Amino acid sequence: MDRNTFTGLFLIMVIIGASVFFMKPSEADIKKEREKITADSLAKVKASQKAPEVVATKPADAVKPDTTTLKGPFGGNINGVAETSVLENDILKLTFTNVGGKILSVELKKEVTYTKKPVILFNGKDNNKFGLNINIDGKVLNTNDLYFTKAAQTANSISMRANYSADKYIEFVYDVKAGSNNVGFNINLNGLNQVVQGNNVTLNWETTLLQQEKSHKKEQEHAAPYYKYIEKNPDHLGMGGDKKEELKEGKIEWFSFKQQFFSAVLVPQVPFEKGDLEVKILTDTGKVKWYGANMQLPYTHLAAQNYAMKFYFGDNKFDNLKAQGQEIEKQVDMGYWPLKYINRFVVLPVFQFLESFGWGYGVIILLLTVLLKLAMSPLTYKSYISMAKMRILKPEMDEIKAKVGEDNATLLQQEYLKLYKKVGVNPLGGCLPMLLQLPFVMAFFFFFPNLFELRGESFLWMHDLSTYDDFIKFGFTIPFIGDHLSLMCILMTISTLIYTYFNNQISGATGQMKYIGYIMPIIFLGVLNSYPAGLNYYYFLANMFTFLQQYLIRRMVNDEKIHAILQENKTKPQTEKKKSKFQARLDDYMRTQAQAKTQEKKGK
Repeated sequence: MDRNTFTGLFLIMVIIGASVFFMKPSEADIKKEREKITADSLAKVKASQKAPEVVATKPADAVKPDTTTLKGPFGGNINGVAETSVLENDILKLTFTNVGGKILSVELKKEVTYTKKPVILFNGKDNNKFGLNINIDGKVLNTNDLYFTKAAQTANSISMRANYSADKYIEFVYDVKAGSNNVGFNINLNGLNQVVQGNNVTLNWETTLLQQEKSHKKEQEHAAPYYKYIEKNPDHLGMGGDKKEELKEGKIEWFSFKQQFFSAVLVPQVPFEKGDLEVKILTDTGKVKWYGANMQLPYTHLAAQNYAMKFYFGDNKFDNLKAQGQEIEKQVDMGYWPLKYINRFVVLPVFQFLESFGWGYGVIILLLTVLLKLAMSPLTYKSYISMAKMRILKPEMDEIKAKVGEDNATLLQQEYLKLYKKVGVNPLGGCLPMLLQLPFVMAFFFFFPNLFELRGESFLWMHDLSTYDDFIKFGFTIPFIGDHLSLMCILMTISTLIYTYFNNQISGATGQMKYIGYIMPIIFLGVLNSYPAGLNYYYFLANMFTFLQQYLIRRMVNDEKIHAILQENKTKPQTEKKKSKFQARLDDYMRTQAQAKTQEKKGK
């Protein structure tokens, strides 16, 4: 405890003690208060001895609503008693309420949360509103406020109605099929053509996403409402904070309330005319985000107006979403261009191929890393050879630096280029192969955090490859690190530091360049500490296999032979060596800079 904290606590204790001492009642006050309490007690006893007075009351249910309200639109549906009904198959359990005639909650029966509780996508009337906003007789009616009547129910369907009159009603029909994540939904507006005003009705849906995963922060980062215009790619509202967006660039094929690994999607048979989406960040325990949607449906004033739709309630597994059609699978974030193409057309097919053998996901990630490293081995070999050449040339480069001096950087670089040209070395030869591998390394940064298949899968000490393994829990938050340390992230960081050390030995890096490589692994320790264990496991394996590759290449490559080849290149006529366009432009630039430097010195 520091000095300021101790002083503050001491003063607080002094103030409390002084208050108790100076504000305590006197003996006379205490005696007076005791006499008052005794008198009140005696009065209550006498009152209890009197015969009880009978008061006529009406039960709450017997209180009648205003007669004007009852005679208005859907007056018979304004009051009622809340009731629930259940439909289920082997995948979904849907609970319906007659309040609004809506789905009250959705349970995914084959999934559990990180705490091993059932996965509930949304639950409760306060956390879920669903209904139509309809202009009837000049007043906007929200069906979410009406008490519907169950018209019919079978093993796999339910129909609920709100009656305007005997032959005029709003009907919601839900249909659940066996073995499916889809729920059919039909809206029937029967006989309302004379009372509905305007050319559209608005479907309103508001819900609160409940926490399913271990990391509340990561779940918020990966949750967003998605939507798709006709003939356009799906898009979403920003994941960073509260936002509301009007959707008026075209008709809307579908919209989705997406979480990290689960989604609730609504797909109309006839696209929505336009609408708006809204998202809010929630800080309440167990809640992730609040979503709101208002979508307009065309109304043609027919005697019976019908709208057919379907819900998808399920996981965000790429193939399951793709089976729904209409590019719903694109809400799975595969990264930016070109990373999303690498993930979708290279990494994902290879992953699914390995998955078909029924191996554990720890083994699949291992084999995926091996295959990727084998595919990249030619680039790794070229990069190693190029860095070895630069290392072998370093003594000659040091001689040039001592001869020219460090004051004239332009002339020094020009002399270096002459040396590279003589020996036939491309100074960027070691960087280009590494740059070509970089998109694959970055692609996995998006692939693993969005891969549903890893959810709940364990390997070694990692209980869930889709989230971090908190090997050490602090019980408090440390800036940059968080409230835990991931063992796999620590192993990944250590392996990266070792890789950087050996890489510096191969390339012969000196000065600042020698130490810059050690900074990035430390930064990534803080960044990746809360990322999935599967991602850190992949990066750890990639480093291990890079060590193995470099060891094998070093056994295959003889530095003395490389040095002999470089020296032999010096003796070859310059006409035998091809000059690349890059080298030609670089030579011209260096020549121009040298001439400018000479002219500057003459002017002085």
